[in-house]
Amino acid sequence: MTSEQHLAPFRMPDRLFAELAAGGGSAAAVAFLERAERARRLLLLRTLLGHLDALPTPLTPVAEAWRVLKEAAEKSPEPVERLLLAPPTGGWISHMLRRVHGTAVGPPLWAEAGHFSALALSASLHAGTETAFDVPLTDGRLPLPGLGMVRLPGAQEGLTVGRATTTGGELTVTGPGRTTGSVRVTCRPLGRRGDTDRGTWLALRTLTHDGPDGTAPVAVVLEDLDPYRDLDDHLPPARLDEDEAREWQRLFGEAARILTRPATPGPGRVHPAMIRAIVPFGRTGVSPPPLPFVQVSASSGDSFGGMLIVRPASALALAETLVHELQHSKLAALLHLFPLLDDDRAERYYAPWRTDPRHLTGLLHGAYAFTGVAGFWRDRLADAQIADAQSADAQIADAQSAGAQIADAQSADAQYADAQSVHPQGADAVERAGYFFALRRLQSRLAVRTLLTSGRLTVEGRALVSGLARTLDGWLREDVPPAALARARTAAALHRTEWRLRNVVPAPAADPSDLRFRRDRTVWPDGRTHAFATRPAVPRTADEHLAAGDAAAALVRYADALADAPAEPHALAGWIVARTILEPGRAARRMLARPEELLEPSPRV
Repeated sequence: MTSEQHLAPFRMPDRLFAELAAGGGSAAAVAFLERAERARRLLLLRTLLGHLDALPTPLTPVAEAWRVLKEAAEKSPEPVERLLLAPPTGGWISHMLRRVHGTAVGPPLWAEAGHFSALALSASLHAGTETAFDVPLTDGRLPLPGLGMVRLPGAQEGLTVGRATTTGGELTVTGPGRTTGSVRVTCRPLGRRGDTDRGTWLALRTLTHDGPDGTAPVAVVLEDLDPYRDLDDHLPPARLDEDEAREWQRLFGEAARILTRPATPGPGRVHPAMIRAIVPFGRTGVSPPPLPFVQVSASSGDSFGGMLIVRPASALALAETLVHELQHSKLAALLHLFPLLDDDRAERYYAPWRTDPRHLTGLLHGAYAFTGVAGFWRDRLADAQIADAQSADAQIADAQSAGAQIADAQSADAQYADAQSVHPQGADAVERAGYFFALRRLQSRLAVRTLLTSGRLTVEGRALVSGLARTLDGWLREDVPPAALARARTAAALHRTEWRLRNVVPAPAADPSDLRFRRDRTVWPDGRTHAFATRPAVPRTADEHLAAGDAAAALVRYADALADAPAEPHALAGWIVARTILEPGRAARRMLARPEELLEPSPRV
């Protein structure tokens, strides 16, 4: 490992850029991005160490930690490379650069700089070298990146200075006691000793999955200890309960099986080995039960391959989120290599998956991520159709073995329909996957169109977005179950209509840059995207009638709601979309294009 500058330029092969521009990316393409992130990270680290060299500190100087890190890298390059490329390491480097430039806050700067000594300690343990550091302790805790965390029982609370030494893979940490004297812990973080039972050593957890057909097993870090696992802020550890950790393993194993279906690389196809770390967010125990879908997920360009996720109850939802967040990581790495757009950061563009206006960089990130999500659901649709057909074939075979005769194709169709009625889960899976594939391809193509017509893409940016457009245009020609397609189109229209009603001031506008936005706009709940995924069996509300395809019944109920609150955006959006379904034409297109013009006066049936 070295920070010396190489003279050879860093060039991406055209074929790898083409893969990524299409929204996908093979293992080779992702590995190239990771190498680029390594180079960037070393440059940032060298810049950071230059700022920290003169920092007054009660700890061991960062120059000594850098020497130990390089020595360990010479003896054990692979584990030290993993430490350097770990998502929290990138988070720490970028956070510290923001600290030294005054754009971020946290504990005392010398204490945060001391995390570099902890990184060097981890490297020393891997390499079996000897070293000694004065390190920061918080309530007697010392996190070791990539390994876990030491806890000193009876240690003084708050921020203190301790001493850590390594020799032959053994770690000893000494710190001030709570009353008098000092406390001490010795452990072997790379060994299998039962230090965890005494509560002095918490090992880093990993999520594992045995690869199919004898391929190498996958191990992804489940990061609940590192203070720089978040997207920016310094965080205390949030150790998961054993039951919660088991739930993560169960869900990850099922999600990994979904993602490792045999297929050529393409948009939405992610091998779990491409993921570096998952940060569980917002919950440490199994209670209360989680929602079936992911409430919150996020990633950062500073932490390639890492993602913060609130655990859902569904493996399918987790698999979708892994695809979504890795797409963000890939695009962030591309943005580090190429200037893709000239963004003035003005938040004025419609993003079909957001309730607020977005800037162009955010729109590009969304378009890239949801193209991957569309590809994910395209594969799920294909899987569900195969499973559904096999289920129907099995039913037909059972009927034949019982003496049933299939005289012609028409009676075969009847048998197929009977099979669906006996096993509706297969048909429901087809409908759900078809809905999300149709919705996400439509939404992504709309965002891509906005990007292509913005006039702010660079040459590389236009090549990337044009690649997404070609992928999505091909998918838009693919068949989707008609009912699922209709619900997807309706849900997309509802979202855009409500977004404009809640955000845009009624006024003439030639293009998005001319839009005027309401000062009183707030975040609003988008419940329709998931609600329209399935057709209601017994519709009751206006939304349910619209999802069921009965626009006339929905229109009446929306009008009833508007009689009491004529400008209520949710009901008004539903009324507008139902009306345009029933009365398509030029007037309907205008109403959908600028629904905010109907805010005054209120509509009537």
